[in-house]
Amino acid sequence: MKRTLGGMLVFLTMIAILTGLLQLLNWIPSAVQDGAFQRYASIDEVRARLKISTVYTPVYYPRTVQWPPSLIAAQTRPYPAVVTEFVKSDDPGVTILVITQTALPHPPLVEKFRLAAVRESVRFEFKGRTALLEVGVCRKDEQCCRMTWNEGNVGIALVMRSSPVELVRIAESMITRPHEAGHSAESPGKERDTPGTRN
Repeated sequence: MKRTLGGMLVFLTMIAILTGLLQLLNWIPSAVQDGAFQRYASIDEVRARLKISTVYTPVYYPRTVQWPPSLIAAQTRPYPAVVTEFVKSDDPGVTILVITQTALPHPPLVEKFRLAAVRESVRFEFKGRTALLEVGVCRKDEQCCRMTWNEGNVGIALVMRSSPVELVRIAESMITRPHEAGHSAESPGKERDTPGTRN
């Protein structure tokens, strides 16, 4: 009888230890991944899950850009960053627009495509901000342009396979109010729920 009770006690102790280990193993991935770079279903989910209150998104998209984004990914560790990618409306296999926002002084996250050669680079004034507008080519001599500027403590970068005119219109639509002297320019972008009105 004593041997049976001793065996039961050892068995229950082993089950308790095994249960504790399984719970620990289940907790470790979520603790490691909390804030790590990953995909999200929507901008609202990024705001809610990562507590990134301001996510800059355009309200204007040219007809060549398909809504919704093909990729929404974000992180808060090691620093806050959000990236959204859009594909061509007539060729869903080709990314046409990439928008990144990154906490300064960190550089933008690696973009899906880059300018292989910059042919022209100018300082561009818009809505009280100064942006760097670069025009050049991506792969196969395809025209591409890039526009970067800072909003308070956030760096914004847009890269697009198109003319700079369309990129500037997209960038202007991301800013809902002019930059005011002495104030942070962090104004929340608006997410468009439907393709609704494209100009």
